[in-house]
Amino acid sequence: MFSKLQSFAGGIYPPHRKHLTENRKIEICKAPDVVTIPLQQHIGAPCEALVKKGDQVKLGQKIGQPLGFVSAPVHSSVSGVVQSIEMVDLPNGSRCSAIVIQNDGKDTPDESLRHGNVEDLSGEELKNIVMEAGIVGMGGACFPTHVKLSPPEGKKIDLIILNGAECEPYLTSDHRLMLEYPDDIIYGMKTIMKILGVSQGCIGIEDNKPDAIETMKAAAKNEKNIKVIGLRTKYPQGAEKQLIYAITGRQVPSGGLPIDIGVEVNNVGTAVAIARAVRTGLPLYQKMVTVSGEAVKEPKNLLVRLGTSFREVIDCCGGWTEEPAKVICGGPIMGTAQHTLDIPVTKGTSGILLFSEKEAAQSDPSNCIRCARCISVCPIHLLPLNISAQSLRGNYDETEKLHALDCIECGSCSFICPASRPLLQSILVAKKEIIASRKQKAQANKQAENSDNR
Repeated sequence: MFSKLQSFAGGIYPPHRKHLTENRKIEICKAPDVVTIPLQQHIGAPCEALVKKGDQVKLGQKIGQPLGFVSAPVHSSVSGVVQSIEMVDLPNGSRCSAIVIQNDGKDTPDESLRHGNVEDLSGEELKNIVMEAGIVGMGGACFPTHVKLSPPEGKKIDLIILNGAECEPYLTSDHRLMLEYPDDIIYGMKTIMKILGVSQGCIGIEDNKPDAIETMKAAAKNEKNIKVIGLRTKYPQGAEKQLIYAITGRQVPSGGLPIDIGVEVNNVGTAVAIARAVRTGLPLYQKMVTVSGEAVKEPKNLLVRLGTSFREVIDCCGGWTEEPAKVICGGPIMGTAQHTLDIPVTKGTSGILLFSEKEAAQSDPSNCIRCARCISVCPIHLLPLNISAQSLRGNYDETEKLHALDCIECGSCSFICPASRPLLQSILVAKKEIIASRKQKAQANKQAENSDNR
């Protein structure tokens, strides 16, 4: 079942650019004087504030209560006093309410925190710990982890995969976690396996991280049901569907989920968060962040309190050597350019990249030369050029027929395009329009049904 150096069809080979931080050990970023904790750091419903201005809060205290099952609570990353609740910008370009807390510097822990042991707790108790800790997918998707650990009735999972590919250029935080906290990753894996009642798991790691492969193999040597799988280095090897295919040969159907073929995928960072929640009782209140790029003075891998501003994280790296031409949250291919540094680190912040003029330079788009490179590299086997062309014309019904919603937004098509066409950008517009249209149709059908029932 398990093969060496497997991969998938399509994909690209961008420069790794990981040398700036791959050999730099994880450092702790100084806790700021003020943290800004957004009430929505996950896919799903936002949280409702449980505190108000003037309230005293403690480290790890729940300050945001989920308003739905597909949601995740948020917690204070410091102890101190609530200054205000206000609207703030998020790294993904959206806005939401956030709780601003003045740090008292004491890190007084909340009395409700309780630690346990995976051997002594039931699967349901462990899942409740994951939910109460506010853990979400740490690979960037931020899907609430307790939801992933609650498969629908009739769905049978027989394999757990931990994603250690970290295929985006520049980013090295997962790499460092595998080198420095391998036991936590194994512990988190065993916790996930117990929650889901699965006896087999594996950890997929690209072969440009040979030290991580060997470290994780050593950590798993006494775990008969956990295997470490070396994968051929190629982007987007870390995408769920591509990772599953590379390891198992199974294909997730169009419009389907990994659970449809009996697989559950989580990030190695998620496993570490789960292990720490069980072992210490502490919720997800800090995030591993790679700070890199030619414009940053001291590139680092940092453990950062949630709610710390990008500006303060960059200051922890000595600032910059030149005014950055572009600041990106995440990786250079799938990340989001930022308009300000006064943005808080959230559960989904995997990297902060400061690009010099040279790194940020881009060619102006020109006419398509019909080379079909975008088609050859698409890991989902779509027709990026055709979808993009229809999107730019506003023909969103046509883009739906071309399966635009199957796009995993990896950006391989835009990266490879010699004409610098806005392929990914126009496909993203199409996806949003299709989803909005479906919602409108669903609401209209519901109103029609209600009218008929009167």
